[in-house]
Amino acid sequence: SYGVAVPSAIAKGKIKGFDLEEASSVPGVIKIFTHENRPSTAWFNKKYTDDDAPGGTHFRPLHDEEVKYSGQPIALVVAESFEAARRAAALVKVDYEAQAHQTDMRANLDEIYRPKNTKMGYQKPPPPRGDSKKAYEEAAYQAGAKRKDAVEHHNPMEPHATTVVYEADGKLTIYDKTQGVTNSQTYVCNIFGLKKEDVTVRAPYVGGAFGSGLRPQYQVVLATMAALDLKRSVRVVLTRQQMFSFGYRPEALQEIRAGADKDGRIVAIEHRVASNTSRFENYTDVVVNWSGQLYQCDNITLDHKLVPLDLYTPLDMRAPGATTGISAFETVIDDLAFAAGVDPLEFRLRNYAEKDQATGKPFSSRELRACYTQAAEKFGWSKRPLAPRSMREGKKLVGWGMATGAWEAMQMKCAAGAELNSDGILTIRSGFTDIGTGTYTIVNQVAADAMGMNSNQVKVELADTSFPAAMLQG
Repeated sequence: SYGVAVPSAIAKGKIKGFDLEEASSVPGVIKIFTHENRPSTAWFNKKYTDDDAPGGTHFRPLHDEEVKYSGQPIALVVAESFEAARRAAALVKVDYEAQAHQTDMRANLDEIYRPKNTKMGYQKPPPPRGDSKKAYEEAAYQAGAKRKDAVEHHNPMEPHATTVVYEADGKLTIYDKTQGVTNSQTYVCNIFGLKKEDVTVRAPYVGGAFGSGLRPQYQVVLATMAALDLKRSVRVVLTRQQMFSFGYRPEALQEIRAGADKDGRIVAIEHRVASNTSRFENYTDVVVNWSGQLYQCDNITLDHKLVPLDLYTPLDMRAPGATTGISAFETVIDDLAFAAGVDPLEFRLRNYAEKDQATGKPFSSRELRACYTQAAEKFGWSKRPLAPRSMREGKKLVGWGMATGAWEAMQMKCAAGAELNSDGILTIRSGFTDIGTGTYTIVNQVAADAMGMNSNQVKVELADTSFPAAMLQG
């Protein structure tokens, strides 16, 4: 059977009631689920958390009459065919009590706050060092910028979908678009009070995700809810429009300024950001911390605050935080180098940081200086004039630029199993997913090399909760 979610048509308010008569009359419709007739689910908020969840009160699909954001799933139509379910979903009538909503971040800055309860792995900006305000004001050279970064949605080519196979013994086999099968399994078991041995989650081919599969999305809850209630297999696929109804890279308002002395040494750095979150969770990614790590400076102020809006909670996306913060900060560093009359590469080398200034610890690995040098030699950087817009090919302007990028190296517990059969085939199994980075191929190569075998003698099976467990992949 097939399920189609019905999205809310308002951004904030309450559902006063449903008119399901016309929708229910569509041939093939099995049941229409709403908050009024859904099966019982967990009561406590902690049951709805997951390995990538921010702090706050987590979203519960079809929980009650409250509408928290536009596009929120408020009903699920299950039918014998996808076409019947889609037709019936379009005929569901809803009586709303709309309330004033706010989705404009600039208009809601009066509610800005500094979060206390954030997500796993988030590192708060370190305390200020020195006196950045005074150092900036006394600096021989100054540069700064204010920047707005718009919301960006993951929206992979393959939409999020979940197929729940209801087995003859009542156990569930769930095929989910997820970057962590163990995460999805735990999430489903907690919500519906199921034993892990009764739920198998598989994601052998994730397709594109870009971070959107780090948290279990609402279609896995709806599909599981329907399968358990109807005691039959159910598939729920989100529409392209519904792919805009959950996580995204948040909007950000950044203010950056930096100062250097007469010798081109950075003496002050300030980087402040305000980003949006939902009204029910405190999503925060690491935007400003990088600015205190990349270059040597004794006077640094970093700050990150949140603005609550009537939207769904943001979600990690493609180097979350760093993509937003470093690109803006590096622009200011370029401007400061130009103001000081120093080549931008030389400026970065002159201010090279040998250790993490926030912690005083050395970097686990750092070959950035060598990277600068090799890239400059191969690119012919020494031929680049200092003045902008001074390079031409005929009538065309030619721009040569550079920037520094950084990303953290996280290590988390992961297990794998190996089985060598009498036919000479080695099978490697692990619960981690291949999110498009070539994990199947790399595991095959590593195993073949370790065992002295040909790659065609190694079989790799991934992303199944019956295999040795692994954490999120992202």
